Amino acid sequence: MAFNPRRAAIRVLLSLPTPVLRGLSGGGAVHVEGRTLDPRLQFLASQARANPPMSSLTPEQARAGSAAGLAALAGALEPGVRSHDLEIPRADAPPIPARAYRTEHQNPSAPLLVFGHFGGGVIGDLETCHQFCGILARIAGCPVLSVDYALAPEHRFPAGLDDMLTAWRWARENAQTFGAPAGHVAIGGDSMGGNFAAVIAQEAKRTGEPAPALQLLIYPAVDLGSESPSMTTHSEDFPLTRDTMDWFMGHYMGPADSPTDPRLSPLLTRDLSGLAPAVVITAGFDPLRDQGEDYARRLKAAGVAVTYRCYDTLCHGFTAFVDVVPAADAACREIATLVRDALGAG
Repeated sequence: MAFNPRRAAIRVLLSLPTPVLRGLSGGGAVHVEGRTLDPRLQFLASQARANPPMSSLTPEQARAGSAAGLAALAGALEPGVRSHDLEIPRADAPPIPARAYRTEHQNPSAPLLVFGHFGGGVIGDLETCHQFCGILARIAGCPVLSVDYALAPEHRFPAGLDDMLTAWRWARENAQTFGAPAGHVAIGGDSMGGNFAAVIAQEAKRTGEPAPALQLLIYPAVDLGSESPSMTTHSEDFPLTRDTMDWFMGHYMGPADSPTDPRLSPLLTRDLSGLAPAVVITAGFDPLRDQGEDYARRLKAAGVAVTYRCYDTLCHGFTAFVDVVPAADAACREIATLVRDALGAG
């Protein structure tokens, strides 16, 4: 990995003792509803306040700024994991870029996991969850296929979802290429990627296709019109504010689209029975926390096997902070272990 002065400076700052970090953040610990924000995330949030809000940027500017910020936080790929870029072919459109991750100790019975990154359907690319996909591959023992789906507003709903569906269906036909059993494929993602994963699990039921081996939903956006308490309590939280969410949806949804459409808000689907087993993850300091928890509860009530975890000290997007926030690193490794256990691949 090339030397990045900004990355080096962030690591030095985040290695400071907790009292110093809180002082540099402008005050004491942040306590909300019995939860305490991780001091390193508190410091990163204080630094982010100097940046213009995403809603003041064009999508192109937001993508460039996000990519630069994530590059400053990124670490090396997991030992023993290799990745390579590829293209998923389509008969009637350009191929979809993707990246495969495989570990040297891959479990031959584990399914291929198709994964969608966060970014509100507007920002993000194959670098967004690069390190986390490596963690999934190594600890869960499964190959991972990260998908560079189309972004809005150039490609509004359902373009990104359709790309993920195409990738998932292609993966079912080509799982053996990645050392996985034929037709054995899981689906996952974080934030908007989690939205896609939840919708695809429901789509499989609607169309009569084989269900995914697992749906991995990390702080998923499953109700785009949600007005739950966490949407208010954490409306100004780093890095996902209510203003940013409105900006995302203003670009992602078209004029005729409604957040009550279950293909936009899978939480609103009435019958959740018969869906794929789920691992659902939320963060304590996240406006999406309640809807993720509600979805896990409804899945369980419908008879779906569900593993649910809320990481109380963390914020939305913590999969990007693995290399600089120890609590995020620990959470991501536990998530990969939960995936391994849910797949019976331990």
